[in-house]
Amino acid sequence: MGSLTRKVNIGDVIIGGGEPIAIQSMTNVNPHDEKGLLEQICRLKDAGCNIIRLAVPDREAARVFGSVKKKLIKASKSIPMVADIHFDYRLAIEAMEEGADKIRINPGNIGTIDRVEAVVKMAKERSIPIRIGVNSGSLEKDIVKANGGVTAEGIVESALKNVKLIENLGYDNLVISIKSSDVKMNYDAHKILAKATNYPLHIGITESGTLKRGGLKSAIGIGALLLEGIGDTMRVSLTSDPIEEIYMAKDILGAVGMNKAGVDLVSCPTCGRTKINLESLAIEVEKRLPNLEQKLKNLDREPIKIAVMGCAVNGPGEAKEADFGIAGGVGEGLIFRKGQIIKKVSEEALVDELFRIIEEEV
Repeated sequence: MGSLTRKVNIGDVIIGGGEPIAIQSMTNVNPHDEKGLLEQICRLKDAGCNIIRLAVPDREAARVFGSVKKKLIKASKSIPMVADIHFDYRLAIEAMEEGADKIRINPGNIGTIDRVEAVVKMAKERSIPIRIGVNSGSLEKDIVKANGGVTAEGIVESALKNVKLIENLGYDNLVISIKSSDVKMNYDAHKILAKATNYPLHIGITESGTLKRGGLKSAIGIGALLLEGIGDTMRVSLTSDPIEEIYMAKDILGAVGMNKAGVDLVSCPTCGRTKINLESLAIEVEKRLPNLEQKLKNLDREPIKIAVMGCAVNGPGEAKEADFGIAGGVGEGLIFRKGQIIKKVSEEALVDELFRIIEEEV
C-alpha cells in the first residue's frame, strides 16, 4: 500500500491515502503518431500500467493527445493520461482542453507568474491535478549557489518553492515529483520531503540507464523508498522499451511485498548437488509469468509464490512456503505444493507440467 498522504484522483485512479502504488510509464513513439501511440498505450495497459504520460511538445501533439484519449475510451481501453509540458504554458491549457487527466509542469520553466496563473486557472476549473516535477539537473541557479552545488536539500527547496507558488494561486490539487540519477541523493531528498509535506509523491530514479544498469539503480532507489513507506505512484525510467518499465515496476513491488496480484519467483543459486539445468528452467518459468500474473489479476486472486530448486532432496523442504515448485534430480524433477511432493516428471516436461497444475488450481 502507498503512504498516508492526501488522496488525488488521476482520472479513475486514486493515488495517496494508502491506496495501492500506481505504476506509470511514458510513451516513446513520435507524439504525432496516433496509431503508434494507441498501439503502445494498449500494450502498456495490458502489461499492468495504471497511468500513462505523453510528451506534448507542440499544438499538433496536443490535438493527437485528445484524439488518442477519445479512441481509447471508445475501445474500452481507457487509462488516465498525463500531458508532459515544458516551457509553453499554452500547451498545458490545450492539453487540458483535450482531456488530460493530469499535467506535469515545472513552474520555473513555464515563465512569468501570469502564465503559471493561466495554467492553474484552467486546472482549477476542470479539477485537473498538477504534478510539480523537479529534477536535480534542472535546479534554479540561485538554489544551486546557495547550497554549494546540487544537493538533496536544494532539490526539496526547489520543489517546495514551486508548490508554494501554486498554493498562493489558490490551488492544492497537486502531486510532487523530485528525481535524481544519483540514488543516494534521491533517497535523501525524499526522506526530507516526506517529512515536510503530505502531498502524494511520484517516485523514481531519473535517467537511470539501460535495462540492466537502470533496472538495478531503480530497484535499489525505488525499493528503498517503498520500504520507508514513501511513494504513492512510481515510474521506472529505462533506456528501453517502456514495456520493460512496467515489468520492472511490478517486480520491485513484488520484491517489497506490495504487488497485489503477482507472482513471487524464488530459485536457488545452485551448488555441487545440482544435476539439472536449473538456469534454463528458471528462465523458462520466468518467461511464462506475465500471462499467469494477468490471469491472477483478472480473477482478483492473491499473489502466489513459485520456487525453482536444484536439489530434489532438500528443495521441497527449503521452499516449503512456496505455493508451487519444482526441484531437480538427474534428468528429472519433482513438482511440489507447499512442501508436499505431487509427482515426478522428466526434466523436459517439468515446466509444462508445473504450469498445467497451477492453471488447474488457480
